[in-house]
Amino acid sequence: MRCGKHLQQNRLHSLTGRLVVTAMIFLIVTTGAAQEVGTGTVERSPSQELSAYPGLLPEFSQLFQKIQDRVQLPPPRSRSRLLPLLPQSTVFYAAFPNLGDASHQAWAIFQKELQQNPTLRTLWQQGGAASNGPMIESSLGKFYELSQYLGDEVVISGASEAGAKDPALLIVAEVEKPGLKEFLQHAEEELAGKSQPPRIRIVSARELATLRDKAGPPQLLILVRSDFVAGSLKAATLRSFNAQLDRNGGQFASTSFGERLTRAYQGEGGISAAGGIDLQKIIGERPRSAAQSEAAFRGSGFSDVKYLIWEHKNVAGHAVNQMELSFTGPRHGAASWLASPGPLGGMDFVSPQAIVASTLRLKSPAQIFDDVKELSTLSNPNAFAALDRMELIMRTGLRNDLLNYLTGEITFEVEGAEPRTPKWTAVLGLSNPARLQATFGALLAQMPLRAQQFEENGITYHTLDIPAGNKPTEIGYAFVDSYLVIASSQEEVAEAVRLHRSGSSLAKSKKFLSALPPGHGSAASAIFYEDPVAMAAMNMRRISPGMADSFSKIESSPSVICAYGDESAIREASKSGGVDAGVVFMAAAIAIPNLLRAQMAANESSAVAIVRTIDTAETTYSAAYPTAGYARDLARLGPDPRNMKAFSGGHAGLIDATLGNPDCTEGAWCSKSGYRFSISAVCKKEKCDEFVAVGTPFSSSKGTRSFCSTSDGVVRYRAGAPLLAPVSVEECRAWPPLQQ
Repeated sequence: MRCGKHLQQNRLHSLTGRLVVTAMIFLIVTTGAAQEVGTGTVERSPSQELSAYPGLLPEFSQLFQKIQDRVQLPPPRSRSRLLPLLPQSTVFYAAFPNLGDASHQAWAIFQKELQQNPTLRTLWQQGGAASNGPMIESSLGKFYELSQYLGDEVVISGASEAGAKDPALLIVAEVEKPGLKEFLQHAEEELAGKSQPPRIRIVSARELATLRDKAGPPQLLILVRSDFVAGSLKAATLRSFNAQLDRNGGQFASTSFGERLTRAYQGEGGISAAGGIDLQKIIGERPRSAAQSEAAFRGSGFSDVKYLIWEHKNVAGHAVNQMELSFTGPRHGAASWLASPGPLGGMDFVSPQAIVASTLRLKSPAQIFDDVKELSTLSNPNAFAALDRMELIMRTGLRNDLLNYLTGEITFEVEGAEPRTPKWTAVLGLSNPARLQATFGALLAQMPLRAQQFEENGITYHTLDIPAGNKPTEIGYAFVDSYLVIASSQEEVAEAVRLHRSGSSLAKSKKFLSALPPGHGSAASAIFYEDPVAMAAMNMRRISPGMADSFSKIESSPSVICAYGDESAIREASKSGGVDAGVVFMAAAIAIPNLLRAQMAANESSAVAIVRTIDTAETTYSAAYPTAGYARDLARLGPDPRNMKAFSGGHAGLIDATLGNPDCTEGAWCSKSGYRFSISAVCKKEKCDEFVAVGTPFSSSKGTRSFCSTSDGVVRYRAGAPLLAPVSVEECRAWPPLQQ
C-alpha cells in the first residue's frame, strides 16, 4: 500500500519533475552557450550547443524518467490553513506545495547522473556551466534551506483595493521553525550588496507599524512572525493582513469565491495545486465602455462569467489537470457556441501518425452565424453589406445554403515531419449531405478551377487545382457517411476514408485512449491531441535537421486535452502524465532558439531605428553648424555632461547620452541593445562634407546583419559576421538598401 501511495504521489506531481528537468536544460544550455577560446569568447546559440552534443536529448529523456520515478513529492492536501486567513476582497488565488525537498532530491539525482553520464558531464564541464555550476548549486541549496522553515503550502493571492488599478499582491506561508528571520536577513544582506536599492526588506510586526512605502523601483517587503511569513509590495497591504492575523484571519473563506476554492481541496484525492480568479468581481469593477460596446459584451455571453478555477489533483490513481470557467447562469451568445459533450466521429478519419489533431462540437453553425451578425451590426450596421452583395452574385446564401447543412462538428489534423509542406485533413459533420453537395457543385461551377473526379469502392473523390504562384495547390475532398473530408491531396482523402472504414484511426488507437483523462470517455465537446516529441522534431528540422533525427530515440506519450460544455460552465480536463519528456525537449530545443531569434529580431529592429536617428541627427547638426558640416563622432551629437541644457558644436544634444557620451569619439564603438555603433566622417580641413553611420552586432547571437547609412539617408545592410572596423562611405553604398 505504501508503494502504491508513493506511486500515486509521483504521478500526481509528475509536472514538478518536468519543471525541474526543464529548468536544468535551460541552465545547462544557456549557461553553456559561450565557450572560452584563448583570451576571446566564441558565442554559440542554444541550438548550436545542443547540436554539438547529438546524444544529449535522449540522455535528458532518461534523466527525466529517473527524476519522475525516484523523487518523493509532497502528498495531496485536503484542506488549506492559509485560505481562511486571506482578505475578503481576494480576487486571485494560487496555491502550491512546498517543493524544497523535491528539488533537493532532483538535484542529487542530477549530480549522480553527471558522474555516470559522459555526454552530460562533457557539456557541464566544458560549457559556461562549468563556472556557473557552483552558483546554481548554491541557489538550489538556499531554496532548500528556505523550504525547511516553511509549511506544506505557499499561497499567492491578489485582493482588490478601492482606487487601485491592480490587485494587491500577497504571498503567505506558515512558519515551521524559528530562525527564518535571520536566514532572510542574511539573504537580504547578500542581495543588498548586488542591487541598490535592495530588492527585499525584512521587517517585524513592530517595524511594519511605522513603515511607509518609498518611491522608486518596487521592493518586496517581508513580514516575519512566529507563525506566518507574508510578502507584499505595499506596506499598507502587509499591515492590513497582519491585523487580520491578530484577529484570527480574514473573511475570505465565507465568500462565494472562497467556498468554491475550499471545495476544490475537498474533492476526491485532494489537490496538489490550485488556482482561481473571481472574474465576476473583476468585470463588475471595470470601467464602463460606450453603450454599443457594453451591449456587444453582454450579447457575447462573457459578461456573465463567474470563476476560472484550476486544479491539479488525483483522479482514479492518475494525475489530472482540471479547469472550469463558470457562468452566473445558462451560457448564451458566443459563450454558448461550444455544444454539450457527445460522440466525435470526425476523429475516426484521423491518422495514428498525426502530430496535431483537434475536434470540437459547436452548436448550430447557422445559429452561430446569426449571433455573429447580431454582434457585428451593433457597432456597424453595414458590417454584412459586402457579404450580402456576394451572395447575390453567387446566388448562394452562406447561412441557408451552406452553414444550415452542417452539424457543427469540425475536425482537423496535421501529419508529416516537413514543416513547409505538411499533410493535413479537415472533416466536417453534415446534417444534409445531398443538399450541401449540390451547393458545392453550384459554387464550383462558377469558379475558374480545374476539377477532376473518380470513383472507388462506391465513393466519389474530387480534386481541385487552386492557383497559387507558379505551381497550383491540390486539394481533394469526398462526401463519406455524413461527413465532408477535405485534405491536402486526393491520396490523403482516400487514406482518411480507409482509416474510418477499417477502424484503424487515431481515435481507436491505444495511445489515444490511454491518454484520455480518467473519469471521462471519448464523448466530449472538444478534444485537442498532440504528439509533443513529433512536434518538437518538426520545428527543430527548420533549425538543425541532424538534431531533429535524434528525437526518434525519445519515447513519449501524447498530450490529450478534453473540453466539456455544460449548461452554465465550460470544463477542461487533461491527464498530466500525457505531457511528458516531449514538453521538456520542446522547451529546450524549440522555445530557446525561437526566443533567441525573437531577441535577435528585436536587436536588429532597434539597430535600424538607431541608425536612422543618427542619420537625422547628422542632418540637423549640419544645418545648425554649417561651418562644421557633419559631426565627426557620436560624442558631438550627444549632450554636454556638464550641462545637459547647453548646446554647442561639441555637444549638440541631438541623441541620448547612451550613444552620445564623451567616450564615443571618432573611431570608438558605443553600445546599445546588443549592437555597437560608430560614425566616420569625410572632412576637408575643418568641415566634414560626408559621413557614414554603422551599427554591427556584438556577436552572431545578438544579430545576423550590420547596418549603415550616409548623407543620402538610405539605411543599408550586410548579412554575415559582425564588423571588426567601421566601413567607408563607398563600402556602405555598395550594400543593398533595407526594404521596409
